[in-house]
Amino acid sequence: MTAGLALAACGSPTGPENANGGENALPGAEQYLSSPCPEAGTKPTGRQFTYWSMWTADEPQGKVLKRAIDCFTQKTGVTVNVQWLGRKLLTQNVAPALNTADVPDLIDQDLNQLNAAVVAPGGTQSVEDVFALKVGEGEKTVKDVLTPTSYTMPQNRDAAGKPFLVPYELISNAWWYNRDVNPNLAPPRSIDELFALFDKAKQDGKAAISQDGDINDYNLYFFTQLAARFVGPGGIVKAAQDRTGQSWKAEPGFLEAAKLVERLAKGHYFVDGWDASKFPQVQQRWADGESVYTFNGSWLPSEIREYLGKQGGGKAINYGSFQFPMPAGATHDIVEQLPIGFSVTAKAKNPEPAKAFIAYVLNKDILAGIPAVSDNLTPRTDLAVPDDLKPIKAVLEDPKKEHTLIADGLSGMGTYVDNVFYPADNALLKGQLTAQQFIDQVAAKSAEYWRARG
Repeated sequence: MTAGLALAACGSPTGPENANGGENALPGAEQYLSSPCPEAGTKPTGRQFTYWSMWTADEPQGKVLKRAIDCFTQKTGVTVNVQWLGRKLLTQNVAPALNTADVPDLIDQDLNQLNAAVVAPGGTQSVEDVFALKVGEGEKTVKDVLTPTSYTMPQNRDAAGKPFLVPYELISNAWWYNRDVNPNLAPPRSIDELFALFDKAKQDGKAAISQDGDINDYNLYFFTQLAARFVGPGGIVKAAQDRTGQSWKAEPGFLEAAKLVERLAKGHYFVDGWDASKFPQVQQRWADGESVYTFNGSWLPSEIREYLGKQGGGKAINYGSFQFPMPAGATHDIVEQLPIGFSVTAKAKNPEPAKAFIAYVLNKDILAGIPAVSDNLTPRTDLAVPDDLKPIKAVLEDPKKEHTLIADGLSGMGTYVDNVFYPADNALLKGQLTAQQFIDQVAAKSAEYWRARG
């Protein structure tokens, strides 16, 4: 997978990996971790399974899953042989093991990364049967408790058309600001209103936007957020899969989106040094008040909480957020999401207890740890939502919205996004390419990329 994915974001599928929060720790965390274990709705006959985790044991999600493991063993007698391997487990551990007999039964990561590193080479099996398993809340099944949009997207299908991931965490993104600094801010209703906010920030002597420019995926967000509103869910990846590259030129929405990114670049809205920084320096500068806005994932509050906790002094941020407004001429009112969840390997020796464990994690009393301990969102609608994330959760549950994967799943296209898209997108955001030059380069490089693959 890409270097960007290997570097960014602790509440997300990516690093840094030791977020304890310090004095900014969430108040419900201790209560959750000491609460009684719920009964298992599905009790397997298997006695053990192996789980390789994307988390480390001492970070928030790791603590939640460690409790789930301990409770599952207590209630079923099943031993879970877990290895806390961190964010690079797919490329450093799972992918090299696929052609051996030493494969875990259960793995987890975000849908894009699993697609690129494990599903594409046939390393997973269907988890369709998991959706019928009971979670330990009467007759409720996995399918009953999950929001359908969290797992029914077409990208959650293997070569046979079967789902390969069951989500337990859901991430999205937004423009973030500090309500204490901008208490009366109204979400912009148009692109011109959005740029007016940026211009006002500059007039007030602040940088408008903090952006960690060394994270390719973060740089990608601007174009994909805008382009998806013109072409709809799946439209960006469809163009990327066009072996001629001409789809990039034929669809006018791509050029319109690129023009808006060019407008961002030419407006000099980003904080000084954004394109020569090392993550997470620039988002920390936003937390310190050097800029007014940042566009980032729903994991941002948990990362900033960790940073401020280490700084000491009790500082906290009153988070406000809003979505990109619709560009003129766009017709798709989208919201981006990315499920993080479990997959069962194709060579799993113990798939039955591994699948029962997936159902157990989705029990309300277990999954409550995701918001309570890690300040993140779940794919259930009946769990508490962290205050910081309520605006995002409301958008995700808005029936009028079209749901699409973050970056339309481009990050799951492996070497294509590395070789074709990131270089052009980074140059566009840095003002080194015009919108038309960006479209021309992506089209030409796409054709060259696919031609080289026969």
